[in-house]
Amino acid sequence: MNYLSEYYKKVIANLDEVNEKQTQNIREAAKLLADAIEKDKLINVYAGGGHTTLCMGEMFFRAGGLANVNPIMETGLSVFNQALKYLELERTVNYGSAILKYYDLQKDDVLIVFHNIGINPATIDAAEEAKKRGVKIIAVASSEWQEKMPKDHFIRHPNGKNLFDYADVKIDDYNPVGDAVIKVEGFDTPVAPISNVVDFYIAHLIEIATVEECVNRGITPPCWSSANVPGGDEKNKALLEKYRPRVKML
Repeated sequence: MNYLSEYYKKVIANLDEVNEKQTQNIREAAKLLADAIEKDKLINVYAGGGHTTLCMGEMFFRAGGLANVNPIMETGLSVFNQALKYLELERTVNYGSAILKYYDLQKDDVLIVFHNIGINPATIDAAEEAKKRGVKIIAVASSEWQEKMPKDHFIRHPNGKNLFDYADVKIDDYNPVGDAVIKVEGFDTPVAPISNVVDFYIAHLIEIATVEECVNRGITPPCWSSANVPGGDEKNKALLEKYRPRVKML
């Protein structure tokens, strides 16, 4: 067995499934983001803990990325905030809602929520708070995780709901339960998770579709140039002046 080749095949199969089944949902998400750009609103991005918080980083201040992305980045949920600590915090009821309240999203704002499992309290509480405020929610998560985890599973929010229950647009990343997809013969624990590879890909599909939607409407989308190429800082200067007072992480 060529395990390296097997992992490649599994990643490609997952990406192919996203392409085949989620393109329309991605375009629907792009319409909401283009609406936000047209109204000079921010694109808020949140992740419910752990490695999914890296998806915010992939969309934020990135070459070719949208400059009006506002990461709702709570360091307590980051994988770099000591693993056992973030694990407890993402399972803490009302923590996610407190984060959303601090960022004070308003009616018709847009929020992208990443969490491939889509059932923990930090994810559900944030989505519920956003819904109460009339925020448009784009959820990127795995239907398999949400459907297969028992209603009494200890990591679930006590209300038993799934992230997709709150979403205006649902984008399925088809992440398998357990995440790791390679079983090496003679070793019991599966290795090589797949979720972030696919979620990063989905993030960029959303960006591409949003830029396309903006151009079709005659709108110039705000996009970063690479700061590492000649002239990059100069190109980004106007965007920084516009968004630095509004985006907390800039």
